[in-house]
Amino acid sequence: MEKFSLEAQGRELLADAGGAASGRSAKTVYGGHEHVLRQTLIALLEGRELTEHESPGEATLLVLRGRVRLRGESAAWDGVARDLLVVPRERHGLEALEDSVVLLTVAKPG
Repeated sequence: MEKFSLEAQGRELLADAGGAASGRSAKTVYGGHEHVLRQTLIALLEGRELTEHESPGEATLLVLRGRVRLRGESAAWDGVARDLLVVPRERHGLEALEDSVVLLTVAKPG
């Protein structure tokens, strides 16, 4: 069994994002290419975004810190700390309305 602090890792990623030209940083905390389930911590500085892209499978975003906007082709949803957003199965993007950390969970089709 492994245990680690998402809060501590989120703080580290926000610091890394502050030094990155893209204003973002990410780390896979569980899973990967050989697993069905993958969980990735993503830190975005205010005003930065993940541009529109396709979803690789079923996915959710748990907002751990800050405020974000998830945009799909037909709607947009705002999330704040402790909100769980279901990622649409259409092209979508994510914008940080404040410095933010989210946990992206993706289950790839088997």
